[in-house]
Amino acid sequence: MTKPLDKLLHSLDIRREFGAPAFPVTPIPPETMRNGVVVRMPNWLGDAVMALPALRQLKNMLPEHCALAVITPRGMRPFYHALPWVDLILPLHDAHRRWRLEELMMVRRFSPGFGVLFNNSFRDALMLRLAGAGPLYGASARCRSLLLRRSFAFPGRRDHELNRMHHANKYLAIVRALGAPEWDGTLPEIRIARPFFQLSPEVRALCDHPKLLILAAGAAYGAAKRWSSENFNRTAAAWIARGGIAATVGTAGEAPIGEEIATGLPPSKFFNMMGKTDMTALMYLVRSARAVIANDSGVMHLAAAMGRPGVAVFGSTDYSATGPIGNNWKILYSGRSCSPCFARTCPRNNPECMTDIPAETAIAALEDLF
Repeated sequence: MTKPLDKLLHSLDIRREFGAPAFPVTPIPPETMRNGVVVRMPNWLGDAVMALPALRQLKNMLPEHCALAVITPRGMRPFYHALPWVDLILPLHDAHRRWRLEELMMVRRFSPGFGVLFNNSFRDALMLRLAGAGPLYGASARCRSLLLRRSFAFPGRRDHELNRMHHANKYLAIVRALGAPEWDGTLPEIRIARPFFQLSPEVRALCDHPKLLILAAGAAYGAAKRWSSENFNRTAAAWIARGGIAATVGTAGEAPIGEEIATGLPPSKFFNMMGKTDMTALMYLVRSARAVIANDSGVMHLAAAMGRPGVAVFGSTDYSATGPIGNNWKILYSGRSCSPCFARTCPRNNPECMTDIPAETAIAALEDLF
């Protein structure tokens, strides 16, 4: 049975509601900063966006002549090119394997004064040590504390309950302990680097429409995080009936989801863009959107960070840990006793945490945003 609408809508204030432990502050000595800092960023778009406030505060604490470098998967380079305050991008050919010699040498040539890890990889901590990145700092995960000058222990994840500690606050707790200033809640600047005219005509036309609704209907982590195609279809239909257009975004492998959502919708008003956009085109579409409706996904985080309003549907994951960091978002969460389970596929083969949330709820939430 569907719960009442007012039980499903939540607004987030992650700084006040879902804080992380506060660690003693030991500022990085000025002589240690030397050329600046290298930061191993998370691999996934959503995690990278949640780390942006901490990354910006880390930049703010550096002396003016010191550089901020990020280590990231190659496919994420356009995202960091859109951050004018990031000085250097060091891409990895394969972020899940041992680094190549030339990648170690990239870091060695930069010669950072210290390094920060925003992921939990033992391998990456070891690679940074081998690259001579200076003292390292990060979460005490996967037995890597011996490789770090200082490590930070966070409570482990608890299944089937809200953990009430947002990932953005975990990253912020690390840099605050290193002497970074407190975050005031201002979202870091994102300025798309590639010119608009270089986009495809189809993408440019979508961006020019004043009532574009973006649907982020996929979820790379697993099917348990996905709201049904039927619900996305009905939500898009309601938006189109009010004079808008809608477009799905995602990977090429998710294109069949877009085809399901397209069923019965007018081809002149609905566009399946899954697999048709690179990172730059995705950022333009998100920035141009009147609103976004999304599963817990990288697109959800990107849209929130770019200041777009939206509705996020949560079920198997924890909105108090990975909800959007921007303002003007509605969180739909039914609060089933089995959720959040964090499973990739529903253990019961019946994801009631998602089916509890009907399209009408999302439609009402979109209307409430405006």
